[in-house]
Amino acid sequence: MLPLAAGWSVHGWWLRGRLHRARRDPLTGLVTRDGFTHRARKLLKDPAAIVVLADVDHFKQINDRHGHAAGDALLKAVADRLAHYVGRDGVAGRLGGDEFAAVLRDRDGTAADLLAVLHSMLARPVNHLDAAVRTTVSLGWVRAGDFPGEDLPALLRRADESMYAAKQQRTGPRRAGAGVGRLFATLAGRRAGRRGARTKGTPGVVA
Repeated sequence: MLPLAAGWSVHGWWLRGRLHRARRDPLTGLVTRDGFTHRARKLLKDPAAIVVLADVDHFKQINDRHGHAAGDALLKAVADRLAHYVGRDGVAGRLGGDEFAAVLRDRDGTAADLLAVLHSMLARPVNHLDAAVRTTVSLGWVRAGDFPGEDLPALLRRADESMYAAKQQRTGPRRAGAGVGRLFATLAGRRAGRRGARTKGTPGVVA
């Protein structure tokens, strides 16, 4: 029985390793959408949790001007900085392309100031070969406690709307439900702005 038990133990270790790798983005090392969702839902049980979305501005132009290797270096730098900022008590993930998400706890109520620091940190130039790759990063965020009963997809949508409003106005981090006129862009409007698209009806959910 001992060899059989040892065999199952090794097999379990192998499976856990495969699951871990499957939930990691190969470029940045951040968790993928599935891994992010799994961890974020646990963190959102705390009303002090905040959801953050970050999007690299003008990423296509950066690839066109500096090459895809420079674009990859920029994404890796953004991911490293975001993961360092979030730390072990939160989670940072790459949702796809140049879009990142994070959930962390704000027990002191200073999220606006802290995210202003993060905004500046993410926008620092990245050195690639002999060139400094420069860009800005748009941030949107929402506090879970401001919208009790809303799940992760709904909170991500609110953060997404705020992020796009910040991108359109080239402002710093924008909080969902705050700001002059409660400025919101719909997700449909966001997609239309990015792709010149086209649909009408109920906006989808980012999750």
